Amino acid sequence: MTPERFDAVVVGGGPAGATAATDLARLGRSVLLLDRGGRIKPCGGAIPPRLIADFAIPDELLVARIGSARMVAPSERRVDMPIDGGFVGMVDRCEFDEWLRARAAAAGAVRRLGVFERVEREPDGTARVVYRYAHDDGEAAPVAVRAAAVIGADGARSDVARQCIPGAGSMPFVAAYHEILRAPADGRADYEGTRCDVYYQGRLSPDFYAWVFPHGGTLSIGAGSACKGFSLRGAVTELRRATGLDGVETLRREGAPIPLRPLRRWDDGRNVVVAGDAAGVVAPASGEGIYYAMASGRLAAEAVDERLASGDVRALSTVRRRFMQEHGRVFWALGLMQRFWYSSDRRRERFVSMCRDPDVQQLTWQAYMHKRLVRGRPMAHARVFAKDLGHLLGLVRA
Repeated sequence: MTPERFDAVVVGGGPAGATAATDLARLGRSVLLLDRGGRIKPCGGAIPPRLIADFAIPDELLVARIGSARMVAPSERRVDMPIDGGFVGMVDRCEFDEWLRARAAAAGAVRRLGVFERVEREPDGTARVVYRYAHDDGEAAPVAVRAAAVIGADGARSDVARQCIPGAGSMPFVAAYHEILRAPADGRADYEGTRCDVYYQGRLSPDFYAWVFPHGGTLSIGAGSACKGFSLRGAVTELRRATGLDGVETLRREGAPIPLRPLRRWDDGRNVVVAGDAAGVVAPASGEGIYYAMASGRLAAEAVDERLASGDVRALSTVRRRFMQEHGRVFWALGLMQRFWYSSDRRRERFVSMCRDPDVQQLTWQAYMHKRLVRGRPMAHARVFAKDLGHLLGLVRA
């Protein structure tokens, strides 16, 4: 039988893949959205106002609205950072990702549960995507479809990227682990349903951070680290004990790698491009990935549409360039911050101390919510730079 033919196959149904499939279908392209199903990515679930606006996310998907963050230092010093005049939305990734996939199908994409195996090439250059149905017992033959273009959005250890993109196999990762708990009643633990708690303590993470994030009726408590041998489960157990959440019901446990930096190349120069975690677009220091995944998925869809219309393979190389033009400075600044301030408890203590500053708080929230460095307040930047320099030189008391 002649294999089915699509304009594009999107491998992976998370935020990046579902967004790419939706946009391509709305552009009139025939799209197969191939998702393995049955997996929920460990994620704090925070989405900023820009994501809600850019991608038309309805209010009913928000399980909580966060009005502040609490930063906790190694000494247990606590600094609250209220969001002045705004909020951060929280979503449950199980419901959120499924809603995105359903929207792609409503736009015209074909949804299919399947496990990607490989990309082959036909003599005319067309991609041949080989996969197995997700519930296959291993006895059925693989299925193949033909596609003019392939978008790999299949996560941090992307099989599409490792097969097709030079250098993808050497991407560094942070390991993340979290537990989803039933949210306690008010006053029964060190927890508030409208506040995200971030723990900068070496005992909980020697090079990243630990967290408690509200999800309405549930919460996520977790930690991340790139240090081999460090027990993330042990860290979460310790954090649960310290916050009084050790007696709360555990609903599920999840772990996954988080990319540390974007790949140097996102396309194969022919008809494959990657997006989301497969491209490494997770913000350093914060580990935030949902917005950047969806933004990269949209750029990938636009580039594939241009590639299909013009036949020019160079269109795919614009995805990374356009993404980095928009977000590269933020990634650079956050990467520098993580490498310096997360390197020891002494520096973490000073970092949390800096977060008391109103200028730091305002610039941080503006950059987070709008996904760009704030340029309109040069004096505030100057004050923050001076204070930061004072902390670096030890001239300011933590």
